[in-house]
Amino acid sequence: MHLNYHFLKFLCPELKKAFLGKSIYECFSQNKDELVIGCSDGTDQRYIRANLLPVISTLAFPEDFKRSKKNTISLFPEIIGKTVTNIQVYENERAFWMDLDQNIRLVFKLHGTRSNVLIYEHENPLPSLLFRNELRDDKSLDQKSLNVSLDLGFDRFANVEGNASKFIPTLGKIPRNWLKEKGYIEADLKRKWSLIQELIDLLDTPLFSIVKEDQDYFLSTLPAANPIFQTSDPIEACNELFRYKVVIQAFEKEKKHWIKYFEDQKKKAQSYLEKTESKLKSLQTEASPAQAADVIMANLHQIKPGTEKIELFNFYTQKEEVFRLKKNLSPQRFAESLYRKSKNRQVEIQHLEENLQAKQNQLDLAENKIRDLESISHFRQLKSFVKDNNLTQQQKEKEEQVPFKRFEVEGFEILVGKSAKSNDEMLRRYAWKEDLWLHAKDVSGSHVLIKYKSGVNFPKSVIENAAELAAFYSKNKNESLAAVIYTPVKYVRKVKGSAPGAVMVDKEKVVMAVPKSPREVL
Repeated sequence: MHLNYHFLKFLCPELKKAFLGKSIYECFSQNKDELVIGCSDGTDQRYIRANLLPVISTLAFPEDFKRSKKNTISLFPEIIGKTVTNIQVYENERAFWMDLDQNIRLVFKLHGTRSNVLIYEHENPLPSLLFRNELRDDKSLDQKSLNVSLDLGFDRFANVEGNASKFIPTLGKIPRNWLKEKGYIEADLKRKWSLIQELIDLLDTPLFSIVKEDQDYFLSTLPAANPIFQTSDPIEACNELFRYKVVIQAFEKEKKHWIKYFEDQKKKAQSYLEKTESKLKSLQTEASPAQAADVIMANLHQIKPGTEKIELFNFYTQKEEVFRLKKNLSPQRFAESLYRKSKNRQVEIQHLEENLQAKQNQLDLAENKIRDLESISHFRQLKSFVKDNNLTQQQKEKEEQVPFKRFEVEGFEILVGKSAKSNDEMLRRYAWKEDLWLHAKDVSGSHVLIKYKSGVNFPKSVIENAAELAAFYSKNKNESLAAVIYTPVKYVRKVKGSAPGAVMVDKEKVVMAVPKSPREVL
């Protein structure tokens, strides 16, 4: 809840103390969806680092920041040299504003996947500049609409029948879970009111904790049983959370990715070993075809031409046994085929033994790599490990074999089929029911998938960008505007016997898109 009103109301007064009177001397971006603003008063400097990636929207206010010498672009020359005159939170909203001289206002709209920085000039009701231009709705955002007045009295509480989310829409996930754990859902109205008052008191207490839940890091203004970090300074809390979410979480995610990479190799090796050892054991324990050939050759005088089945004494097992022959082969020729089969079996056994040893070596290597990865605790070590083991190139070669092109927009993975057959394979093997499927309407083209992220809705801007790709990879590529249909994968089905790439679609929606190449979209 670091982007929540209940935290921002503590953060903004401290930001005002830290930035008031400082002038902006640089504003740039060197990572996608990250804006850095440097401020100084001649003796003291402070930065605003706004990471607005949909999957990791967070803020930091470091005292120092080293700008990269390449892959960086200066932005918003309109605010360079302007002095900070005020910082304040919007009432009951996930946003705050920073006033500069000459009637310029920076608005930090912290709406999760649709977070943005907007610039308003000379009291104009609409922004003149956006940091994330793909959020087209922000171009018509009147900043006055960001102030929300809430009556927190009992009468209104009773009118909404104690519905906490309606009474205080700004609560967020952690406070709602706190109420749930206190038995809020089952409580009567009087008890609910008491719990709401207790919660408001806790939210008004300036104590901030960083907690970890489901491999993600969160900031809470509520008491935490086992906090990773705790402070009463909101700026310090922001900086520390930024470190956990952007640096540590990214490290943990990549480390987990490579551990899974080798665990998958380990599972495949173990599965191969299990199946191959079983096959080898069967070949080694079964009677050799050469033994049957020996018995047949020793009893040629008893076997009449054209015989298909005969009972003979097997001197290997010391038993009378039934031997089957082929009607169109003489006993000698049939015995020769058995000798060849026996020889081939020995070659197969030798190959299986060699393959088993090679696969065992792969298994041992994978286990060693997993142990090496588990001991790594820093990004620098991890990068060295990836480089030393040539993993990036291996991953790239592996991805080249898949039936789709892979892109990323605002942290969402987008897959584009390479051909009609690839479309079918992508839909059959790589699509999940909650993924979003797109296709140019009424013309042939690539299937496009936006991969689902648990707990994150598909942003409108991501759908629009995916639609632009779907239009580009279709027969409508050269049109000025193309219709693109989209729907969750669960409403897309392949009809038996239909042509490659052909599907039936239910509950589709349509978006109009300008066909754009990946270079234009990304």
